[in-house]
Amino acid sequence: MPERRIIILGSTGSIGTQTIEVIEHLNRQAAESRTGVRYRVVGLAAGRSGEALADQARRLAVRDLAIADERAAIAVDGARVRRGRAAAEALVREVECDLVLAAMVGSAGLPATLAAVELGRDVALANKETLVAAGALVVPAAIESGAKLLPVDSEHCAVWQCLGTACPPFACSPHIARIILTASGGPFRSWDKARIDAATPREALNHPTWSMGPKVTIDSASLTNKALEVIEAHWLFGLEPERIGVLVHPQSIVHALVEFADGNVIAQLAPPDMRTPIQFALTWPERPAGISRKLDWAGMSKLDFAEPDLDRFPALGLGYEVIRRGGTAGAIFNAANEAAVEAFLMGHDLADGSPRRCPSTTPVAFGAIPEFARRALDEIGVSPLNTLDDALAADAEARRFVQRLIGERQPVTA
Repeated sequence: MPERRIIILGSTGSIGTQTIEVIEHLNRQAAESRTGVRYRVVGLAAGRSGEALADQARRLAVRDLAIADERAAIAVDGARVRRGRAAAEALVREVECDLVLAAMVGSAGLPATLAAVELGRDVALANKETLVAAGALVVPAAIESGAKLLPVDSEHCAVWQCLGTACPPFACSPHIARIILTASGGPFRSWDKARIDAATPREALNHPTWSMGPKVTIDSASLTNKALEVIEAHWLFGLEPERIGVLVHPQSIVHALVEFADGNVIAQLAPPDMRTPIQFALTWPERPAGISRKLDWAGMSKLDFAEPDLDRFPALGLGYEVIRRGGTAGAIFNAANEAAVEAFLMGHDLADGSPRRCPSTTPVAFGAIPEFARRALDEIGVSPLNTLDDALAADAEARRFVQRLIGERQPVTA
């Protein structure tokens, strides 16, 4: 039975744990049928969750590990544990594999993902921040090395399926009039602007459709996540911002639509379950039986679509602005948003948003998150992006900028 070796970056997070579920499902299926591909995890990387990483390593018999937190306790007999900020990149460079699943949250996964692409390894890309911050580096490197960028985001995976072509990155096609990414609208879809701006962490983490990690969930509530996806779509599919649209679709059944030059539109539909695009990326170009539930066509009464309100959700408009500005704009936008979200969640339990250390305050109001990102873009200034160091320097400067803004403000009631 053929084998495919996989490194999972961000293995203890939401996407990482669901990837392991998918791999175990595929391996059971292959063993029962005695056909197909066996998936073997050869490397795992995490940020701080040493105990969870150790549990995964023992469960999957993985001996090559990486963790960013140098103090995290990891007890796995015979394992080689790489530690520190460069641990994930070292894991990718030192361990042979066929596919890297890039699911580290935020810009932390950028060096390791870029290393994988430069080495010519296929990347199942669940970390959209990689292309947001450094698409101008990653895409040319993938083209040069022959690495495939297999999108795991449900919307980009949907576009990929609608196009019916090989796999990203694609050259701009005149046959595509536009692509449309859908957004659930998050928990604040029907709220007015004043109420959104004053939302608490508990309210922002209460996503009505998807089960995701805290940072992505907050981004979804502000539609920043959709802004990041617009930028990612620009790099994956070679489209100008004018040919990338967004529609609010609260049912989260249609994940994307592709409108062609002749007026025909193809849509991809599936239940809202991240294991579906994960499996598609792992098994492409094959389509074995899936782990996710099937659509109940008879039970679907309607599918709603609406234009997003950029006054209530200004972050979405910033995504298009980032594409137009180019250079380090993506790195600045992404880092400023990460820093603001981290401050917004400070002192709250990330599982449900309930107060932890600071029972009545949060340093940043929810409505200030996109404001900080906009100010960072306007006031830092965009520079050319020629190297990874350029992206990392812009990232660091944007974080310092947001911290200065936070220091100038009084904490707001949460």
